[in-house]
Amino acid sequence: MPMLGLGTYDMDDYGECFQSVLTALEMGYRHVDTAQGYDNEEAVGDAIAASDVPREDVFVATKVSPDNLAYDHVIQSTEASLERLGLDYVDLLYVHWPTGEYEPQDTLEAFAELRDEGLIEEIGVSNFTVDLLEEAVDVAPEPIFADQVEMHPMLPQEDLREFCAQDDVDVELVAYSPVARGAVDDVEALQDVAEKHDATPAQVALAWLREQGVTAIPKASSREHLRENWLSLDVELDEDDVAAVDDVGRTERLVDPDAAPWNE
Repeated sequence: MPMLGLGTYDMDDYGECFQSVLTALEMGYRHVDTAQGYDNEEAVGDAIAASDVPREDVFVATKVSPDNLAYDHVIQSTEASLERLGLDYVDLLYVHWPTGEYEPQDTLEAFAELRDEGLIEEIGVSNFTVDLLEEAVDVAPEPIFADQVEMHPMLPQEDLREFCAQDDVDVELVAYSPVARGAVDDVEALQDVAEKHDATPAQVALAWLREQGVTAIPKASSREHLRENWLSLDVELDEDDVAAVDDVGRTERLVDPDAAPWNE
């Protein structure tokens, strides 16, 4: 899984999404993230098909909506997602939220069935707390590959990072909203590190996540922002830089619905 990808949340305009994904692929991105609930799988798939990048070189992830998490609904909705995407398989399929029809054993058995059939390569979950992820790891018939959560310097997710790093867990973390929707630009510690590296605070945030072993999927629609995020791969932080970002010491969620598991 490439450690920098393109997020497509809130890109429900076909033309905008198509062009963003196509531009990203031309720029070098090889990881594209979508979801049933984003209402843009068709645009994502069409852009992949229109690009010169071979399908096998693109890591494609989508997510099953909460209302589709019963066993039969997982199977049916994933087949529909593949049809919209125009793909024979996706590299990673997530449980989007542990709400709605989610029932750990029933839901994850359906994901395992899809994996056995070759329709998905890896099983993922999203917005899972440590407790929910531990339960999923215990009951899933196949390994849990990744947990996608909001993560950025103002929401560093230390407990999840520690849990996922355990040898008997070994789950990848994927960060959505990794630049906190631009709020990192106003954080003094990130400004200082950015100045040191002739970079932007957003690039520092993405580089910091990479230093933590976390994959980032920032959303970007303009060529300028796509390029800014891509060039974060050239930013190499030293120990002092990482420590400075670690010391930001804030815990601020941007995505916080009432039904989220951490609000129960």
